[in-house]
Amino acid sequence: MTRGGTSNREHQRGAALLLALITVVLVATFASAALWRSWRGVEVESAERARIQASWILTGALDWARLILMGDLSEGLQHPPVTDNLTEPWAVPLAEARLSTFLDSGAAGAQLDRNAFLSGQISDLQARLNVMNLTLGTADQQAEARARFERLFQAIGVSGNVLDTLQQGLINAQKAAIGASQNDAPLLPVRFDQLAWLGVDPGTLLQLKPYVTVLPLQNNQPTPVNLNTADAEVIYAALPDLDLTQAQQLVALRNQRPFTTVANALAQINVTPQHVDWASVSTGFFELKARLRIDDVVVEEMAAVQRSNGVRGPMVVLLWRTHSALTLPTDRAPG
Repeated sequence: MTRGGTSNREHQRGAALLLALITVVLVATFASAALWRSWRGVEVESAERARIQASWILTGALDWARLILMGDLSEGLQHPPVTDNLTEPWAVPLAEARLSTFLDSGAAGAQLDRNAFLSGQISDLQARLNVMNLTLGTADQQAEARARFERLFQAIGVSGNVLDTLQQGLINAQKAAIGASQNDAPLLPVRFDQLAWLGVDPGTLLQLKPYVTVLPLQNNQPTPVNLNTADAEVIYAALPDLDLTQAQQLVALRNQRPFTTVANALAQINVTPQHVDWASVSTGFFELKARLRIDDVVVEEMAAVQRSNGVRGPMVVLLWRTHSALTLPTDRAPG
């Protein structure tokens, strides 16, 4: 009896010990799960707060750029002629700078005085050829536009088949947008990267990006190229009376002194002004870019705006806006 009683007590102690271990494991599991949920909640809330703060900061940066553009137009209207060139304040990019340098040295600045850096840039979209010119109303206008794009594609080494794809795709998309076509047409692009909808491959788009843009047409007239900001290849394409060497001369001359009129620009290279409806010395469309870097995370905002002189003075209208975020490799310097 003694041996049996001892054995039963040992079994009971073993069962109690096992039950205690199981209880400890369960409590530890529940505690760790609760801790993980709490940590995850804090991280999600922190990330959401950072996202909202970044959005506010970038929105403020874009609004700042719009004020710069309106101020530039106001000054031009007060001291005509209105021109846009690469020596003006809007054309100077904002190099990456610590965000706290833009704020007073108070509590707000102290909160942002971690690795947060802001940069930005304003670009002239009329320094490129507008592909929507290929869809101008009449057959003659479309033929003139095609001839200019053929010159550009030849100068930069892009196949003419791409031009066929672009023009036909844009015309079909435009017809579908106004309900004039029942075909299976693509959507009408409003940004450059959306030209891929027409069947243009990414490599070709990368090659075209410095020279081509997508802008809305005004009064069924071609969007002119700004001679004060465009590359030589774009000027050569826009002005059929020029050869590439003369276009390069214009770029060199404007670096010495920006042009005030198209006629003034062409006179400096002894060219009689002809076929100048695709040329200008001012701009109505700009691209705004703001970039915020916090530690190894980068958030970017890009927008296209149209600037004009309205009834109440200079105004800047938003055409489109995009947002993107990425994480930089830790072993790579930001740039």
